[in-house]
Amino acid sequence: MEWNKKVAVITGAGGVLLSAYAKKLASKGVKIAVLSKTFEGAKSTADAIVASGGIAKPYGCDVLDKETLVKIEEQIYKDFGQYHILINGAGGNMSDANTTNEIFNCEDMDNPNIRSFFDLDLKDIEKVFAINFLGTFIVTQIFARRLIGIKGATIINFSSMSSQNPMTKVLGYSAAKAAIDNFTKWLAVHFAEQGLRVNAIAPGFLLTKQNKMLLTNLDGSLTTRSHKIIAHTPMKRFGEVYDLFGTLLWLCDEEASGFVTGNIIAVDGGFHAYSGV
Repeated sequence: MEWNKKVAVITGAGGVLLSAYAKKLASKGVKIAVLSKTFEGAKSTADAIVASGGIAKPYGCDVLDKETLVKIEEQIYKDFGQYHILINGAGGNMSDANTTNEIFNCEDMDNPNIRSFFDLDLKDIEKVFAINFLGTFIVTQIFARRLIGIKGATIINFSSMSSQNPMTKVLGYSAAKAAIDNFTKWLAVHFAEQGLRVNAIAPGFLLTKQNKMLLTNLDGSLTTRSHKIIAHTPMKRFGEVYDLFGTLLWLCDEEASGFVTGNIIAVDGGFHAYSGV
């Protein structure tokens, strides 16, 4: 594929993972519109791309702010012309949308130090659902309009291992990512006759600077939860950022994946395939 003729719009690209994917696409020659909640985050990624010889411009925006996004979409079109790839990477979780324990115990309801299912606040669940699902919905509604009928146009959403087999504790996040899976399939069918492909990547458990404190103890050893993850991952390791590069490039390349749409592609070391026995 002639990568240098492609333009990608990437949300959440000021973060650890999506910035790496933006840089990878830029290294192939793709021009990158870097979107992040803060302009500083977007600029950091864009500057790194430019410093490496690529082409990128930063845009600060909240994926839930439809009015601002409409203006940014227009600016991106002025700056780059036609774009071809939309990557919905903005998302995340928040601790207040999680339960403290994996399994419910009746005494949890009387313990002020434990957040049980019954203590979860609707506003916190709504926030997590909004940033993951509604942010993807709004961005797609605004940017997909220019992708209709464009050769090689593709949308890539970000799912999770928790979408089909929900992880304990993370109720809000699991529900939101399940919605991403359903939305991805719905969009794929809806736009198939217009030549617009829609897929999602479901990363396994990646050990990054961002989540290292959650997966390892201060001495570097694995936490109890991490031991469970590794025990259920046939390849017996955490993923690395670069493990997703191949799948990302494949989905962006219409010559390689032109007949692939409506799929949730797990890149997880076999986690989703293992029953535990």
